[in-house]
Amino acid sequence: MKQYKADHIKNIAVAGHGGSGKTSLTESLLFLTGATDRLGTVADGNTVSDYDPEEIKRKASLSTTVEPLEYNGYKLNLLDTPGMFDFAAGMYEGVRAAESVLVVVSGKSGVTVGAKKAYQLATQYHKAKAFFVTKLDREHADFYKVLEELKTAFGPSVCPVVVPKMNNHKVECYINLLEMKAYTYDDKGNPTEVPMPESEHRLEGLITAISEAVAETDEALFEKYFSGEKFTHEELIQGIHNGVRSGDIAPVFCGSSFDMSALNMLLDGVTELLPSAAEASGEELIDEKGEPVEVACDEGQPLAAYIFKTIADPFVGKMSFFKVMSGMLKADGAYYNMTTGEEEKIGKLFLVRGKKQEEVTQISAGDIGVASKLSANAGDTLCDPARKVKAKPTEFPVPGYSMAIKMNGKGDESKISQGIHRLLEEDYTLKFQVNDETHEQVLTGLGDQHLDVAVSKLKSKFGVDVYLAPPTVAYRETIRKKVKVQGRHKKQTGGHGQFGDVWIEFEPCDSTDLVFEEKVFGGAVPKGFFPAVEKGLREAMVKGVIAGYPMVGLKATLVDGSYHPVDSSEMSFKMAAAIAYREGIPQASPVLLEPIGSLKAYVPDENTGDMMGELNKRRGRVLGMNPAGDGLTLIEAEVPMSEMQDFTTLVRQMTHGAGHFTLDFLRYEQLPSNLEEQVIENAKKIHGEE
Repeated sequence: MKQYKADHIKNIAVAGHGGSGKTSLTESLLFLTGATDRLGTVADGNTVSDYDPEEIKRKASLSTTVEPLEYNGYKLNLLDTPGMFDFAAGMYEGVRAAESVLVVVSGKSGVTVGAKKAYQLATQYHKAKAFFVTKLDREHADFYKVLEELKTAFGPSVCPVVVPKMNNHKVECYINLLEMKAYTYDDKGNPTEVPMPESEHRLEGLITAISEAVAETDEALFEKYFSGEKFTHEELIQGIHNGVRSGDIAPVFCGSSFDMSALNMLLDGVTELLPSAAEASGEELIDEKGEPVEVACDEGQPLAAYIFKTIADPFVGKMSFFKVMSGMLKADGAYYNMTTGEEEKIGKLFLVRGKKQEEVTQISAGDIGVASKLSANAGDTLCDPARKVKAKPTEFPVPGYSMAIKMNGKGDESKISQGIHRLLEEDYTLKFQVNDETHEQVLTGLGDQHLDVAVSKLKSKFGVDVYLAPPTVAYRETIRKKVKVQGRHKKQTGGHGQFGDVWIEFEPCDSTDLVFEEKVFGGAVPKGFFPAVEKGLREAMVKGVIAGYPMVGLKATLVDGSYHPVDSSEMSFKMAAAIAYREGIPQASPVLLEPIGSLKAYVPDENTGDMMGELNKRRGRVLGMNPAGDGLTLIEAEVPMSEMQDFTTLVRQMTHGAGHFTLDFLRYEQLPSNLEEQVIENAKKIHGEE
């Protein structure tokens, strides 16, 4: 593929709800333009985009792929992004690397949550937006119903430029409102111009709406429109182009990926109406002093390249996907990594289409490419040492679904952490930690499918055979009343014996750590043994007396005791303190404590009642509700962490993916007595007791 200048490169993220037809659309556009010589399908598992074995198995996109094609002197880098919410990281990566976002909407399903999220993300990153209503060849597809939904959801910026003429719920022809021409298509997507249909009453209103939108983009066009003159075709194109760049216009196209009808008008539209890499340049970067600096998308400028995605391949090594924001990235070049402060030496450079790679010597401003075996990570910025600048990192969704990783049989524990480390490099919505208390390896992601794919990749890529189980809840134990007990350790073994004798008062206190004091009079216990007594208590507190969970909220005061001038030792008093703990704590009304989390749940207004009821079922205490904008309500509550294992799944099902939440540990509270028995039984299994 030849090199293109930034003003003839367009990077377009193809985004939308899962199953809306993004991959099928991308596949058809590649085939129609001759970029591929066969038309793959998701059902057959042979599309260019979904080449990963997991994607083929699940018949869905799990990560973003780059699909370049050439059309009318332009290079279009299509970034096919996942629509499933569990794999939202891919959509964030694709939108970040693009100048425009093409939101794909099914002509049958209409405007769904995934389309709204794609539009909101494009708006957040100040990207140009367009819509493609697909599947119009399907039964019950209704373009004009979907168009009304688009206008309701996204406002007056929605501007149809290609519409169908329907007859008995079937497309008779497609009308290009900018040309005022109608076309039919054969089974290979080839157009034939036909007479404009008569009595299409909608067209006048649509054309008026386009003219009004164009008039708003330029003062001269505004005056021309209100003087009653009609716009020329070139003025319409330029006016919409300017409106798309400014975010005031979002053009709507339509057609079918299955029979490729009207896809040529989509290609014409994106090349004429969407901004090029050069036009959309000027991303604000940060210099060494932390000051904002604007960088032009010009190959003659010093290099600035943002790594938006990485793939960890056990055979090829790390593959770093980058967008060249300025300058020229050259193979065998050395550049400064602003994130790590280290020099990065570029080895091989590639242009990619799905899994196919084409080695090149350089990649210029505005284009997207791949470098192999860099130490850099996603989110890093490579730049010319003469101009050190850094792009703001992408803010990914916060993962909230956690499961513990268990080995299938005996295995190498270190292989798990190595494999997971590689997965974490390529997916910033995966988190991993080893719980210091339960010693479990806990993997956190965006949902059950997300973690299921991670486990499958661990086995297929890194040979690690594991399964997932709910993580152990870290309970605590404490006491509710004051007691005074003796701990006496005496042992005669021939020669020197062992003797330690203490009286300790145990009482509740407001502390997560042991509060130790001594009030010994008359030297009953020498001061030199005080640290041993405290150490004995601290070691004993690791295991409570009810279910073996750590003890908290404990104050221990050494008040008396005795010693032997020969047989007493630090070990003796340490043992005596442990005996006092074992004897005294059961008498001090011990109870179990459960972790309580602070929940902030954002749910659509119509789901607030259902969510309140669900939180009550989970023993939650609702603290308040407030409007959160975009039709969402913020519900703040305190909830037991043990009740929240499947909350991610529940929120997604209840809100159809529109809701989200954060859950942070807050404090410990006493576990209701009716739940203690089950927790104790589970603890016996965990601790290996009969």
